[in-house]
Amino acid sequence: MSKPPDLVQGTLDMLILKILALQPLNGWAISQRLKQISSDVLGVSDGSLYPALHKLEHRGWIRAQWKSSENNRHAKLYSVTPLGRKQLEKETANWNRVSSAISGIVRLKEA
Repeated sequence: MSKPPDLVQGTLDMLILKILALQPLNGWAISQRLKQISSDVLGVSDGSLYPALHKLEHRGWIRAQWKSSENNRHAKLYSVTPLGRKQLEKETANWNRVSSAISGIVRLKEA
């Protein structure tokens, strides 16, 4: 499943930060968790996920660390940094403001 084309620009960053704020995960697990939490409504392709992770790491919002998994495979584990938590707070507040405004418009009674 790929990112829906109508997903608001920048929302993927916020979703990744939120998922990683819950617990550190590898890329595959982030993708699975997004699908699970959204009841299969939202998904992200590797071609969108990994560039987003790289960008978030470059900005200092997440960090990556190679770890061995329970089946002795190496996986890059991503976690949110304190700077990333601050960014998540900002993005969440903005999302709530914008989505509330949009909801208000959608609920208007038609003439």
